[in-house]
Amino acid sequence: MTEMGNKARGWMSAAVALVLLAGCASQSGRAPVEDRAGTAVVGAGEPARSPPGAENAGKPGYYSVRKGDTLIRIGLETGQNWRDIARWNNLDNPNSIEVDQVLRVVQPARPTVVAVSPPGGVTSSSGVVTRPVSPSGITPVPVPPAGTNGSSSSVTSSASTTSEPATTSSAPISSASDDEPKFIWPTNGTLLAGFDEQRNKGLDIGGQAGSSVVAAADGRVVYAGAGLRGYGNLIILKHNNTYLTAYAHNQALLVKEDQSVKKGQKIAEMGSSDADRVKLHFEVRRQGKPVDPSKFLPPRQ
Repeated sequence: MTEMGNKARGWMSAAVALVLLAGCASQSGRAPVEDRAGTAVVGAGEPARSPPGAENAGKPGYYSVRKGDTLIRIGLETGQNWRDIARWNNLDNPNSIEVDQVLRVVQPARPTVVAVSPPGGVTSSSGVVTRPVSPSGITPVPVPPAGTNGSSSSVTSSASTTSEPATTSSAPISSASDDEPKFIWPTNGTLLAGFDEQRNKGLDIGGQAGSSVVAAADGRVVYAGAGLRGYGNLIILKHNNTYLTAYAHNQALLVKEDQSVKKGQKIAEMGSSDADRVKLHFEVRRQGKPVDPSKFLPPRQ
């Protein structure tokens, strides 16, 4: 009986050992499979996400965001109001842009509205009949009623009208023309550094802290603040669709964004914000590209 009991206990011990071994083997084999499966599932079959607007990369009127860019800098580089760029691209958060994102930096064209008369023409209250638009797109000519001298001044008609681009801001640009504005010097003082396309994108003019800084031409304030590294307290004026001017390193800003200013109006006080000394850094930009301001300014007295 004892011998049989010992054998039974031996068989039970062997069975328990086999169960434990099987369980360990099962557990040790399952974890790597789950890990591999998890690794395979993440991103499996999914293409890499393209940055917003990538389909427009390289097209005219679009800008690919580079490292370190902000909307303010992009506006300066493209000659646009940064708020307009935010609106054209439906950016709820102007600070949320990413490298290689492609932004529209030219105002979208508005569709042409064509007025088409119904077949047979329309008779106005004056009895004048306007012919419908022909397929060839020829402008319809009003037919005067009998007894008139046929003068074109009696009726004005047009087959099609093109809507004018909406003003980009509630405040008008002082100079509606894209012609070169008549610039004046923005401040008195010693010329410290001239224009260099690579090293200095404008003129550096020395002076005393608090010296007046004036608008070089009529325009509208499209930026006033300290959000552009290297420029300190900065004002950017837009004069028309071609020209911007920038006024950097001020100690005080006396105008606000969207405000219209006149040539010679005091807009800031000279300072040394984000600079090694008191000075005004003055830039002229044509379609966003920095150009030598001295070529646009009158000779100094």
